[in-house]
Amino acid sequence: MKTLPHPALEEIELARVLEALSDSTRLAVVAFLASDVVKGFEPRCSDFTTFGTKTNLTYHLAKLRDSGVTRTRLVGTSRYTSLRRDDLETRFPGLLDTLIAAAMAEPERAALVKRAEDEARALMGAAD
Repeated sequence: MKTLPHPALEEIELARVLEALSDSTRLAVVAFLASDVVKGFEPRCSDFTTFGTKTNLTYHLAKLRDSGVTRTRLVGTSRYTSLRRDDLETRFPGLLDTLIAAAMAEPERAALVKRAEDEARALMGAAD
């Protein structure tokens, strides 16, 4: 099985996390992954189309993975992405929740995340 590189817990650096989350698209993706809608649902890369083109998303998801913010699991040709919430909380207590709360206070970003949540609900409903 092919695996992708992820930093170990002790290798997650604050500067790299902040750099990854300084981008508006990546911050919106993280807010989406942190939402209650996604709990119990591990989105595939193709489930992030609300946030941009496939090529653009590939770049952003790689940046999030390389910084230690997300974990990507390969199954066949599909890539599933999850937030490394516990690891980030261990390394930098309260940081992720603070950044997400600030991001969601911006109306445009909150609307984008809501659209992504609505699409995820529709996908989960279609899978039932």
